[in-house]
Amino acid sequence: MRALQGNEAPDHAEGYALRISAEGVTLHYRQAAGLRAGVATLRQLLREHGRRLPRLLIRDYPDFDRRGVMLDVSRGRVPNLQTLLDLVDHLADFKINEFQLYIEHTFAYRDYEPVWRGWGALTAEEMLRLDARCRELGIDFVPNQNSFGHLRYWLEHSPLRKLAEVRDPYECAGGAYVRYPTTLAPNHPGTIPFLRGLYDEFLPCFTSARFNVGCDETWDLGRGQSRRLCAVRGAGRVYVDFLKRIHREVAARGRQMMFWGDIILSQPELIRELPGDVIALNWGYEPDHPFEREAELFAASRIPFYVAPGTSAWMSLIGRHDNGFANLRHAADCGRRHGAGGYLNTDWGDGGHPQPLAVSWAPYLLGAALSWCAKSADEGLLVPVLSRDIFHDPTQRMARSALALGLAHRKLQYQAFNVTPLGAVIAAPAPRTRELACRDGLKYYARIPEKQVRAAEDEVEAQRAVLRRSRPETRDGSILASELDLAARMAVQSCRIMLWQQALAGGRNALAGRLAKAGLARLRELDDDFQAAWPMRNKGTTARCSAFLRWRMEDYRRGLLHFPPGIARRAEPENHDA
Repeated sequence: MRALQGNEAPDHAEGYALRISAEGVTLHYRQAAGLRAGVATLRQLLREHGRRLPRLLIRDYPDFDRRGVMLDVSRGRVPNLQTLLDLVDHLADFKINEFQLYIEHTFAYRDYEPVWRGWGALTAEEMLRLDARCRELGIDFVPNQNSFGHLRYWLEHSPLRKLAEVRDPYECAGGAYVRYPTTLAPNHPGTIPFLRGLYDEFLPCFTSARFNVGCDETWDLGRGQSRRLCAVRGAGRVYVDFLKRIHREVAARGRQMMFWGDIILSQPELIRELPGDVIALNWGYEPDHPFEREAELFAASRIPFYVAPGTSAWMSLIGRHDNGFANLRHAADCGRRHGAGGYLNTDWGDGGHPQPLAVSWAPYLLGAALSWCAKSADEGLLVPVLSRDIFHDPTQRMARSALALGLAHRKLQYQAFNVTPLGAVIAAPAPRTRELACRDGLKYYARIPEKQVRAAEDEVEAQRAVLRRSRPETRDGSILASELDLAARMAVQSCRIMLWQQALAGGRNALAGRLAKAGLARLRELDDDFQAAWPMRNKGTTARCSAFLRWRMEDYRRGLLHFPPGIARRAEPENHDA
């Protein structure tokens, strides 16, 4: 093979021209990133064809300069270092060049051990090792520390409660659920010094020139310490002013600030007041999210921005691939039209993060293909590529099962926002906690007929049977198969719980008793198996992730129907903006 730097490659930092002929393999590139992309393509060809490579000429460059994956590690599942190292190795092979770990409180800050104790927090040494590996792979490992909202566990720490905008839980608009204090008070004199301390310890673990400070969903703003200030100046102005203060701290540490764009989009007239070097992350997770309008606003204001769709894996257990795939494609189309500088595929962990990485691989791969070249991205290639490169399963059954499981929720013939009943029923919190995540899970039994519940259960079991016939050839592939099956078993139990609830509601007590006895046995097995599998891939314990298994066991023991049918049938309006 010959690799030649020069003008023969397309005029792009990652442009390359790969020629395979009778004379051998020649790779032309302009910059190191192009060499890396060309080698990634050659590696894919070698995995597919071995030494008998086809003759071809490829001239290639990406749609988006920055193509990233962001993994949530703050909701209950913190992967261990080896899992993260393996993950970035695979992402690099798919030409992903940016990686983020979404962090609220799961970095092991020296002075705040009570905040992260029990969560399996990542250490500075682990971040440094991951950063070093990402550099070798040509991946920019961008630090990510939320810095305004989403700080619930920080603000529960007694010495930091004074920094909270509000100090006590409060009802959302309409009273359907409770918000817990999550937002820093922007006008408290201790807020910026607190963030300075975090940044000075966190940022030296990264060589990236960028820093994602979050600042999304600041629901509490204007409800407490900043109430008067917001009344005088407006909540939008207060938000932007605090964002500018954070920007000064980030710039003083030699980084370029990234932030989530949802709050500023609610008052678009303020976008032009942002510092010109910030990068807005335009997120949205439904197929009809208004990326077109929002991307146009950022582009017109000359603010650099990414589109940030998502995997839709969260609160689903086994995936919501129809929603996720459409969302990923829509974001790519709109971002490309309006000049987005990047595409960040986000993978969240709402509701304790019980879904494993095995569920996310199909949307990771499709997002990588769409962000490199949406025109050629083909969902029909997901099965062979996943089978070859991730699952190491020559039968291709694991990949077919994984994709089908991500569509099994459609058998329920029931659509819910940001969730599937297969994920939410088993994971629903006790109603007395009035938590937001999966909050309607114990009501779906009254909204979905028995026939459709049984059809979904049958589909999941059918795909489990396909999965059992897979033949992964590596230890990693076998772990992925067992992870996927564990998640599918939980989804089956969501169906069984709904059938039990329907029996209770219908006065079929003998049937309800039999279902409860069988359900208890299955949940105990799941709990044991979940705990046994956990250390292979994750840090900490399952305590923050799978407590719901014991919640449902208690429901079975008590014969507890939390919501009678009349109440359960009433769908509440989707209001997430307290």
